Amino acid sequence: MQSDPPVTVDVMQSVRPGKEREFEFLLEQIIGTASTFEGYLGSSVFRPSQQNPSEYRVIFKFDHLDHLKQWENSTARQNYLAQAKELTLNKGTFSIITGLETWFTLPSKPGLKPPARYKMVIVTGAVIFVINRMLSLLPAAWLGLFPPLVQLLILIFITVTLMTYMVMPRLTKLLAWWLYPNQ
Repeated sequence: MQSDPPVTVDVMQSVRPGKEREFEFLLEQIIGTASTFEGYLGSSVFRPSQQNPSEYRVIFKFDHLDHLKQWENSTARQNYLAQAKELTLNKGTFSIITGLETWFTLPSKPGLKPPARYKMVIVTGAVIFVINRMLSLLPAAWLGLFPPLVQLLILIFITVTLMTYMVMPRLTKLLAWWLYPNQ
């Protein structure tokens, strides 16, 4: 559904010195509650590093923007945000990423903007070409059981699944030097 795509929310938050333990406990509650909302796909927490000793990065994934909005507008989330104000240095930054940008995320590098669109097009196009060429080499007798339109649909789902779960996470790390040259 084009108007209701999958989304990734990237939250950067600086925690007050000495409040890390309380923040961690609150974060567990937030994630636990978010996981009960429809469309929740998971979250990742990246704890402070030596470069940013107070900064947490939290990533939430939802299957649709509409489901994310339900979580964002919930009373539970509003209560958690009110509690977080006492534990954090500022409001933090929130970014919502949809579309191809979700294939080009490097969790180990907080706050990176997506690569230039032309780079995403080149990498995505090349990978789709290679995957489709490889799929065309496989014996496809089983596909012959379906009408051509269904065959195409099956191949598209196989391609998107491979792109999302196997190829793009690895390729983004491998090509980070080109995709993110100034990082």
